[in-house]
Amino acid sequence: MSSGGHLLDPALMRRLDQLSIAAKNRIRGTMQGRRRSKDLGTSLEFADYRLYSPGDDTRQLDWHAYGRTGKPFIKLFMDEQELQVNLWLDASASMDFGRIEGMDSTRCSKWEYARQLAAGIGYLSLNRYDRVSAAAFTTQITKQMRLLRGKGSSHRLFEFLEKCHPSGAGDMGAVFRNPAVLPRQAGMTWVFSDFLYEDGIEEALKYIQAAKQEVVAVQVLAPEELDPKLSGELRLIDSESKAAREVAMSSKVLHAYREAAMQHTQMLRAFCHGRGITYLLAVTDVSPGDFLLGELRRSGLVR
Repeated sequence: MSSGGHLLDPALMRRLDQLSIAAKNRIRGTMQGRRRSKDLGTSLEFADYRLYSPGDDTRQLDWHAYGRTGKPFIKLFMDEQELQVNLWLDASASMDFGRIEGMDSTRCSKWEYARQLAAGIGYLSLNRYDRVSAAAFTTQITKQMRLLRGKGSSHRLFEFLEKCHPSGAGDMGAVFRNPAVLPRQAGMTWVFSDFLYEDGIEEALKYIQAAKQEVVAVQVLAPEELDPKLSGELRLIDSESKAAREVAMSSKVLHAYREAAMQHTQMLRAFCHGRGITYLLAVTDVSPGDFLLGELRRSGLVR
């Protein structure tokens, strides 16, 4: 088994070995994988027999049938075609927030959390012989990984994710407005972002859908972004624009902020629901393992 370094715990990887991505629409791949289609192939669902021909996989010989008939029969199964899984990570500066290190608690930043989720999705996809691509973006693609296939490639995915770092301003609309960055083959695209943009979110998701993608929008937020615990006279600095604002954190201001944050999240959820996009809220005080094994199963995205 390839090591996931600090991205994935070995115990979590062993549990992910038992799962696979459950795409709503089975997409015919260009190479044989482990995802069911209506063609004959190598899944675990038996379909029929045929006589052995030179070059056939001898592991599929049915020795019980040979013992009964004296003829070498090959077992045929329903084919499972590969799925192309695309992982997009928002690497804007706002993602580099939420890390806590201390004696009482340790919590990763939104960026570190998103990387672990992407590593988990990529790992279980590669483990099922789906093809996986990954990219990080701000106002443009900052890093991109070529398509990988096979469980043995998982270490290359982990290495790629570990080399990506958040910085600068982001513009999701500008990124996906460029047709050259969109997937050329129908598949499943996961977008990991805090989606804290004034505009461009809906535009970006529409462009991805138009590229024949089943889209999963994973909104990664720190608990403080939903329910801040601040008080007094503060000078707040935007992590991307660096603009500063003096704010008196009264209960009224905090209430208005919580209402605005909830409205933004609900509007994103409603938009996704209306477009047939799967929306998931990932709050970083839930461990990545619990999210991957719990929330993704409850949502029907893995099985």
